[in-house]
Amino acid sequence: MKFILRLLLSALAVVVLSNVLPNVSVDTYTTALIVAIALSLLNFIVKPILVILTLPVTIVTFGLFLLVINAVIIKLADHFVDGFVVDGWLWAIVFSLLLSLLQSILFSVLKSDKKR
Repeated sequence: MKFILRLLLSALAVVVLSNVLPNVSVDTYTTALIVAIALSLLNFIVKPILVILTLPVTIVTFGLFLLVINAVIIKLADHFVDGFVVDGWLWAIVFSLLLSLLQSILFSVLKSDKKR
């Protein structure tokens, strides 16, 4: 149940960011849910492989290369999900940063509701 709620909150964050950012678009709410599922699968499967392969570059850049890895994950989701468009690598980085921030806020609200 917690996983489904996190997916729904991620889909909500994708919809909000697609309305805020000019070069990011999502066609429907169903597409946003598919994007949330795709991002969670890509973060679970592809991201650890990319992090291991780029570990020397990540260490040299003091972890800033992880922003590029997050942008790659966003662009992969853009490629695989029809109806989700991110124009350019800069917008993918901005989208990933804002998505992480918005998800952390939404998930912290979820955790604070559980403590009551």
